[in-house]
Amino acid sequence: MHQYFLLNKPYDMLSQFIGGQGRMLGELDYDFPEGTHPIGRLDNHSEGLLILTTNKKVTKLLFQSKVPHRRTYLVRVYREVSAETLGKLRTGVTIRIKGNVDYVTTPCEVELVKEPENLFPGGYQYHEGIPHSWLRITLTEGKYHQIRKMTRVVGHPCQRLIRTSIEGLELGSLLPGEMKEIEEEAFFEKLGIAYSGSQ
Repeated sequence: MHQYFLLNKPYDMLSQFIGGQGRMLGELDYDFPEGTHPIGRLDNHSEGLLILTTNKKVTKLLFQSKVPHRRTYLVRVYREVSAETLGKLRTGVTIRIKGNVDYVTTPCEVELVKEPENLFPGGYQYHEGIPHSWLRITLTEGKYHQIRKMTRVVGHPCQRLIRTSIEGLELGSLLPGEMKEIEEEAFFEKLGIAYSGSQ
């Protein structure tokens, strides 16, 4: 029987168990079952929801499926974001991707939000007196550092990036470094993937 976990990945931690330089998932105070691995990644300066599982098929089901999956992020950026800039982000902006190629991002959901209440501390260092905005961005694609590149190209460099959900799987009240296990059937249901009982 495979196991499935939701982790609030802390700031300044790599989304891997071995082979990196810096803090890694194996340093968390949890006895992971053999074969546990992360699904997708968050860079070390990003925080929030990370899926861990012993089921190697999940990566293929999520990332090679014809049906894109939604990922939502809370993003703090420098300066106040105008309605015009929100429109640009929503319809698509040109970023540089692997191979030094220009790429126009797929239309996505972007909205201004109030600063989250009871937001757990992060590792970012910024001056509170500098104007900033909080955005909620929902993507169905995930190019390398995509959100950071998107906000930078429109003149609003990212200060903090927190993934809050992947489809119906939500970060909820998990604190940084905390993890919870989720039953297999519920896991696939919340991801919107057909569950056969023998995934």
